[in-house]
Amino acid sequence: MDATETTVAAVREAGENALAIDLETPGGFEAEPGQFVRLTAPVGETTESRFYTVSSPNTVGTFEFTVGFDPEEAGPFSDYLRGIEAGDAVTVAGPFGSHHYEAEPRVVVVAGGPGVGPAVAIAERALADDGRAAVVYRDDAVVHEDRLSAVAAAGADVFLLDENEPLTDAVAAAHTGADDEQTFVYGFEDFVADAEAAIEAAGGDPDAAKIESFG
Repeated sequence: MDATETTVAAVREAGENALAIDLETPGGFEAEPGQFVRLTAPVGETTESRFYTVSSPNTVGTFEFTVGFDPEEAGPFSDYLRGIEAGDAVTVAGPFGSHHYEAEPRVVVVAGGPGVGPAVAIAERALADDGRAAVVYRDDAVVHEDRLSAVAAAGADVFLLDENEPLTDAVAAAHTGADDEQTFVYGFEDFVADAEAAIEAAGGDPDAAKIESFG
């Protein structure tokens, strides 16, 4: 979809220094969990764009993306998003990305930091499709804790790790090696390297994982 104006439907806290922002879904727009969109908005006297991964299990009616903030390093665009309200107009384009959910029977999502958005969305969608899911999530503070608890209660294996905790044991516990299992990795570059090493240590193939590095 080319750049299209839409409206903010809702804004809510998703955790410490994190917001979940719902946008009204433009006509003809469809995205799968794990894909991302380009968000464009007026910031001061200029117009700026950023990319955000879809963090809702589907895009029917509305769709969500999750924004984390570093209070010490937040720039003008982050400040804009912290003040965004329902009814505000924004412009979106996309979706982009090929490393997304495609109705795999079992999903294992290894997520660091902002990767929790696509992780919980993929788990929710897999369970809704009568599939199986596991989430390994590492961060200094848990975001989307309520949704992670809900997918765990629905039968997903959920592993919550502290910021400096090794991934190895949790990834090994989540990885089954089944032919119908697909592994996903979402996070920053250093986290992705840790996840790839943990997947290999668990007997998996990092090259077969769907990986999205946030830089």
